Order: sequence, then C-alpha cells, then structure tokens
Amino acid sequence: MSAPGPIVGTAGHVDHGKTALITALTGQNLDALVEEQARGITIALGFTSANIEGTSVSFIDVPGHESLVRTMVAGAAGMDAVLLCVSAVDGVMPQTIEHVGICESLGIRSGIVVLTMADQVDEELLELAEADVEDLVSGTFLDGAPVIGVSSLTGAGMAALRAAIAQLSPTSRKIEGPFRLPVDRVFSRSGFGDIASGTVWSGDVRLDSPLWLLPDAERVRVRGLHVHGVEVDHAVAGQRLAINVAGATKGALRRGVTLASSPLPTTHIFDAKLSALPRGESLSDGDSVRVLLGTSEAMGRVNFASERDPLVPGTSVYAQLRLDTPLTCVPGDRFIVRRPSPESTLAGGVVLDPWAKRMRTKNKKQALTELKRLEQGDRTVLLERAEEDGLIDVDVQQRSVGDLGIILADHRFAASIVGRLEGRLLDMMAEFHNAQPLSLGAKRRELHRDGVGHLPPRVFDALVERLVDAGLAVIAGPLVRLIHFKVHLDDVQEKLSQKTLAAVEAAGLDGIKLADLMERLPNPEMVSLLHLHSAAGRVHRVGDLGWFGQNALDGLVVKVRGWFSDNDSLDAQAFKQLSGQSRRTAIPLLEWLDASGITARQGDSRKLR
Repeated sequence: MSAPGPIVGTAGHVDHGKTALITALTGQNLDALVEEQARGITIALGFTSANIEGTSVSFIDVPGHESLVRTMVAGAAGMDAVLLCVSAVDGVMPQTIEHVGICESLGIRSGIVVLTMADQVDEELLELAEADVEDLVSGTFLDGAPVIGVSSLTGAGMAALRAAIAQLSPTSRKIEGPFRLPVDRVFSRSGFGDIASGTVWSGDVRLDSPLWLLPDAERVRVRGLHVHGVEVDHAVAGQRLAINVAGATKGALRRGVTLASSPLPTTHIFDAKLSALPRGESLSDGDSVRVLLGTSEAMGRVNFASERDPLVPGTSVYAQLRLDTPLTCVPGDRFIVRRPSPESTLAGGVVLDPWAKRMRTKNKKQALTELKRLEQGDRTVLLERAEEDGLIDVDVQQRSVGDLGIILADHRFAASIVGRLEGRLLDMMAEFHNAQPLSLGAKRRELHRDGVGHLPPRVFDALVERLVDAGLAVIAGPLVRLIHFKVHLDDVQEKLSQKTLAAVEAAGLDGIKLADLMERLPNPEMVSLLHLHSAAGRVHRVGDLGWFGQNALDGLVVKVRGWFSDNDSLDAQAFKQLSGQSRRTAIPLLEWLDASGITARQGDSRKLR
C-alpha cells in the first residue's frame, strides 16, 4: 500500500471563496446541502480528493461563518496542511484571524496563503491584501509560506497553487499505535446502513476487526473500508477513511465519537497546558468554557494550576479541564477552548494527563510541578499519580511508561511509592516486635492490614519479598521479622522459660496439653516462651496430643530405628509395645514419625525410610 498523501483543508472568513477554490482544484462542488446552495455558504464539512501534480491529495472544506467554528475545528483536527483563503477584495477579516489561531493551536505546521478573487482587484489592491495577510501570519506556522493570488473563475494562478500543493507533505502519524478514528461525518448508504468517515489519527485497521465505539464503550465490527471511494481491506494512519461497522446501537454512531482498537481513556477530567491566542480574549480561573477536541466537544470549567489570573492573550498556563460530559483523549492531543457566550475562541491546549484526579486548591503547587515535568516528557509522573493503586499491564501500555518504576507481582509502581510502602511495612513490623517482644515474628496476613491492607495479596507478598531481598527482613516459615530482631529474655522470663521446657520434657511420650501447662504455669508469657522453644527445635506439637520434648522424641526415634534392624515393618500393635503407649497416643506418634521422614506408611504398617 502506498503512503497516504497529505490531507489539505481550507480555512478563512465566510465568503472568501474556500468552496469555490476546492471546486476549481477538484472539479467537485462540496456544497451539497440544499441550504448551503440556497445561502451560498458552507455549513457542513465537505470532503473530496484529487490527483495534484501526481500526488493524491485529500481535501477538507470547512465553514467560515463565526457561528460554525465548532464545525471548522472538527475538520481542522484531521488536516496536515491548510489553504488559508483570504479575499483580495476584503483582506483579513475576523474569522481569518480566528482560523489562523485555531490551526496554530491544533498543531498544523504547513500551508499556503491563497488570495482568492484576485481577478476582481488591480495590482495595487492585490499587493495591499498580500501585505495585510503577511502581517497576520508573521510569527505563526504560515510565516514564510507561499502567498498565491488566484481566481477560481478564470483559473489565474491555479497552476502555481497546484505546484505548491504538490510540495506539501503529510503529517507523521503513528501507524504502530492503536487504531483511532474521530468520526467527523456519518451518512447512510442503501444496503450498508450507517457509514462513518474521518481521518485515521493512529494505527491501522482491517476488515472484520473488532473496534470500540467511544465514549459509549460499545463493541462493533468492521464490515467495510473505503479510501477515496475505493474499497480496501486495510487502512492506515493519515488516510481519510469511510468505515462501515456492524453492531452499533441506533444513534450511537455519530459525529464526535471515536472508533478505536482499544478502550482509550474517556474522562470528565484532564490536565493540560493552555496557550491563549495572541489576538484573542483573556481567560480566568474557573471560567465556563466549551472544549473542542478532535470532532467532539463538551462544556466544562477551567481550573488553573497556578495563581495567574487571568490568562491574557499570548501567554500560557497549566490547567485542569472539568467536563460535563466525557471526552476520549490521550496525552499529546490538541484541543480548542472557546467562550460559550458570546462565542469566541480563547486558547488552544495540549492534553498532558487524561487520567488526572480532581485537583485540590491545596495541591496546586504540586500539580504545577508535575505538569511541567509531564510536558518535558517525564512519564514517571503518571506512575506517581497512580499512587498506591499502581498500574496493571493495560494501564502501563496506555500511559507509555515503558520500563519505568518497580514491578510488584502484576502491578507497576513509582519508585517513590514503593519506598513509601516499604517504610510503612517496616514500621508495622517494628511495632509488632515492640508489642510482642517474645514472638519470633508476625504472620504475613497479620501484617497485611492498615497502611498496606489495600494492596492485593500478591502485591503485598512481593513487597515482603522485596524487603527480604534487600536484607531488611527474614521469612521463617509462616513468620516475618526484621532481620536484626532477636528475642531477649529478662531473668524472670528466663526462669519461666526453663520451667516451661522442664514441664514438657517431664511429660515424656505422654505429652502435655497447653491447658495443663497453663494450669501449672499460669503466666500469659508462657505461651510465647513455648513457641520460642518450638522454633528452636526443643519441643514439638504432635497432633492433638499436645507438646513433646525433643529428648523424648529422639529416644522414640532410636527405638524405632532399632526395631527395623531386626524387622521389615512396624504395625500399630508392635509400636504400642515398643513405645509403651496406648492406641490413643500411638497413632498420632506414628503419624508424626511419618511427617518427620522417619517412617513411611504402607497399608496398615510402616517401613523405614
């Protein structure tokens, strides 16, 4: 498939010959609506294509009337270059100025200034019009662009204009990203149903591909693709595309929605950088605004991340847009901010964080710092803003954070966030040791609470392992402790410890239950001391029999091994005689021997392992 050619759109004041110029270039009249033909102005967006000097060029014709700026923005959002049409008769007019500002704000970086109706003025007036428009575009993306006088009626200057258009290049668009098409027009075709058209902003699409219809989050499927009226099975970023989809509910496919290959961010709040138009009006913190992004729009309010008030023409500010209805956007998207009443274009903006949380007055200073870093390309900010929720794989891909941050299980966190969680968990472990100085550690799930209780279990376990790997903690069976923690017994505790051990050992192979121990040694610390002896291997718990001393069990093992020097197997009856125990104690002791790896059960008897 050949690379897409440029998408070139018109811009300029109403009645400055935009549609007539496209007709002269392509042979097609894009004022197809009855009302357009009756009033002699463009109301809806017009689309066509033509071969210009061997280059396939897509054309978008936009309305110039001040009441139709929203439609103009929808068309300009898909342009690679602009033909700024200025009547040689009237010169620069209000919408000429506004359209230049809009194109600049939307990131259009190339174009041609076309002085239309050149046949209606003499040489002197033509030069005055040229000087007028050159003054307007000075310092803008059109500074130094070709200025060509033409007549759509006589054809004068059209050859020079065609040659200049052939030199325009398409904008570099991301073919490797997710497919994304903001819908700028929907029409019906008999036998096909509704068809949407727009400029493919990124990615590619094929027949039968599943797509998302945003912001409604409907799933649809591609039934047909057309580029410049030609049926294709594959379309890529930078092309004007008509797409027939199946599965959309009635009314869901409309101008302003986005067709995408993945569920892109759809939000009521996003952070951005705003730049006021040089020849516009001021904008104040908290003002009600209309946000035009791609082919969609929403009402909302603007909240500055700094104390600057108001935002005056030609200056910039970091801000948060809070919308009444959601918009689909990603970082880097450009948009226009307009005053709803009286309508006027105030500023252009660039989306920095479509996942932003509501900015509070007390956090404005922090937000300002973060947004400056984001604008400079520091994607770590998006990890930091995810805070202790972290990001899963789909979030990581959407935010393009790459290998930044630290992975815990299936979540990725900013290093600063992980450091905060580690510190919190270490403090909790220290508090546990202070509260229970005779315990060798806390069970993991005892620590999975309070300041780290919100972490998914796998993430919490990974956090514990990270402390172990860093040499700050130790895992001993089910227990976790700080690496430098040791149990220190005072004289009273040491005496109680010795008494506890002596009581267990005195029970021999009869064992002793915890309740009996508590009755003999009625001290709450006795239980902790018993578990310390267990951790040291001096005592063992055997089933429901209670506690046994290591010496008694060692003696039993010696007897069992001695038995197998003369016998091949050991059954319960023989074991009762060997150990001197009743069946009540014999069976649990045999099971302990099995669990300890001394014997292995075979049917009703045991073999030596």
